Amino acid sequence: MKKILFTLILIAGIAAGLRAGNPPDEGMWLPMFVERLNYVDMQKMGLKLTPQEIYDINNSSLKDAIVNLGDFCTAEVVSDKGLLFTNHHCGYDAIQTHSSIEHDYLTDGFWASSLEEELPNEGLTVSFLVKMDDVTTRVLADVKPEMSESERSAAIAKVYEVLKKEESADGKYDVSVKGFYNGNEYYRFVYEVYEDVRLAGAPPSAIGKFGGDTDNWMWPRHTGDFSIFRVYSGPDGKPAPYSKENIPLKPKHFLKISLDGVERGDYAMIWGYPGATDRYRTSHGIQATINEIDPAIIKVGGKILEIMKSDMDKSDEVRIQYASNYAGLANFWKNKIGESRGLKRLDVYEKKKGIEDKFAAWANADESRKAIYGNVLQDLTDVYNTYAESKYYTKLWYLQISFFGSQMMQFPMQTQGMINILKSGQKGEELQASLAPFYEMGKGQFKDYNPATEEKIVAAILELYRQDVPADALPDIFNLIDKKYKGDVNLFAKKMFETSVLTTREKYEAFLAKPSIKVFENDLAYKLTNSFYSSFMTQNMSVAPLGDKLKKAQRLFVDGLRKSNPDKVYYPDANSTMRVTFGQVLDYFPADAVHYDYVTYTDGILEKEDPTNEEFIVPARLKEIIEKKDFGRWADKNGKMVVGFLSNNDITGGNSGSPILNGNGDLIGLAFDGNWEAMSGDIAFEPELQRTINVDIRYVMLIIDKYANAQNLINELKFAEKTR
Repeated sequence: MKKILFTLILIAGIAAGLRAGNPPDEGMWLPMFVERLNYVDMQKMGLKLTPQEIYDINNSSLKDAIVNLGDFCTAEVVSDKGLLFTNHHCGYDAIQTHSSIEHDYLTDGFWASSLEEELPNEGLTVSFLVKMDDVTTRVLADVKPEMSESERSAAIAKVYEVLKKEESADGKYDVSVKGFYNGNEYYRFVYEVYEDVRLAGAPPSAIGKFGGDTDNWMWPRHTGDFSIFRVYSGPDGKPAPYSKENIPLKPKHFLKISLDGVERGDYAMIWGYPGATDRYRTSHGIQATINEIDPAIIKVGGKILEIMKSDMDKSDEVRIQYASNYAGLANFWKNKIGESRGLKRLDVYEKKKGIEDKFAAWANADESRKAIYGNVLQDLTDVYNTYAESKYYTKLWYLQISFFGSQMMQFPMQTQGMINILKSGQKGEELQASLAPFYEMGKGQFKDYNPATEEKIVAAILELYRQDVPADALPDIFNLIDKKYKGDVNLFAKKMFETSVLTTREKYEAFLAKPSIKVFENDLAYKLTNSFYSSFMTQNMSVAPLGDKLKKAQRLFVDGLRKSNPDKVYYPDANSTMRVTFGQVLDYFPADAVHYDYVTYTDGILEKEDPTNEEFIVPARLKEIIEKKDFGRWADKNGKMVVGFLSNNDITGGNSGSPILNGNGDLIGLAFDGNWEAMSGDIAFEPELQRTINVDIRYVMLIIDKYANAQNLINELKFAEKTR
């Protein structure tokens, strides 16, 4: 999925507590604490590795085989030549970028038969964790209780810079400091980042995306959700920009492939970079999610997806252009449908309210505690009530999904930097040199872009805004639409795409060749986006004091909650830092009289086959393999071919592509999805329902071996000795 404006989509949140003695499958744990907090439980469940084999900053350990892929997914090193496995949907943007009508890798798949055939991916990086450490004391050394939130943030920011500089080794490492438990603790992370990452293999979407949007988040599942990349280093083994002189990375550690398969109750752990959970979201936040946040995302996102899909179905060119954007938005949109359903069905509001009632009783039972925590719940109530009255979240998420779903809403904001250049007085060659980056920006923008589709999306967004956003909160572009276009948003959109210099590559490059600040500032596309962005900034400024009040109240709530339950061990919220979660291969009962087994087989692929539905087309070669049972050594002990399996690991977005490992630390599959019945799991973990959907590594091997005949890749892998 394209990463533009992804920061707008991230949801703030903090994690829920885990009581000592609760099922050990809940929790996303920092590896540095595994020995102290989790190791005994992990051993009891079947872990055979020592703590040092799991996490060690001085010697090779399991952590060295797990990478953050592009800050949006996880991947794992599976060979001594830097080969990476991740999900197909994690590689989807790269596959789509390299695709064209002539080379449709989305439809046909891609398999490099040699290093020379592997495809570079500009901007794609992998980050290896070097180490992490607790810097809470240093970060909070100058923070005082009486500080305002802005003063507190400024004091913390100063320390951040010092902490980063200490470990950067003059730029050799990328260093970040992140807050945990809503700013009650802080940890530093040191990464080595590699910039040369090449596509080595990918199955066709009919395998890697089998089931499409219909099966997304669903079990039983029959999707071969994997793709293959390779990390390259400079000739000296260190990170380097793309170059033909670069060599495959020699990793510190890589994973062996297990062919043992899985059985119910087997130990299973997942490593990765989960993006965001919100397990401490209060009852007020649950109400806002059910009443405003999810409905806004579902309504606007659904309309944009409807328009995209209609045009994609009519043209292969548009299908390729919008494949990645559509997949990303559809995934998020369906997640929110399931989340809203789950929050209501599992009565999460009442559960949160119960926690808050206990918190209030604890806070008010002691005068010293009451002085610190006594107003926390009332402050939360006041803020959320004000938000609800102003429809704050409706306006916020309408804007965010609009910018995320429409390239034409994004592009003017990306190009507005040229205003300062045009005002600088530069001319001739000097001006053109300064505008060079904007030419490059246009190449990227218009490769995966269809003006007719974008015009429909813009008109639809404007219509939804007029319907659902209070009149006094509408962006001022509506004044122009009402005055000059008689309120007709379709007429405005049509005129905008006819006249704007930002709506086609030809007009855009002609403008850059003879730029005019007057033309740019009067451009309808720029006016539209600037109006929306200005409205967003005005809204944010108006609620800034509320935001500070909310931030402080949430921090104190988490602090008090942990102190009120000293016998509990609390895991931190997911925040795109490395975590390990452990549990078991397990089936589940989603509803009365319904039981889901923990594995699926290739028979299910043929059962779902529908040649008239693009989501359930089975490639002829795969169908032949299944019908002939040509599974080779990848079949299970009964001669059947497993496709996917379930585990009760605790994961979220960002864990896509994460390795799921057995007790020996060998690869048994790739995590790629959660299950529909537990879509509210980012907010409230449900042990009996929450499952991770994994593609079995043996099915991955089958596709590489029998379907693609990519023996160069098979020969590069190392297989663990079979134990059963």
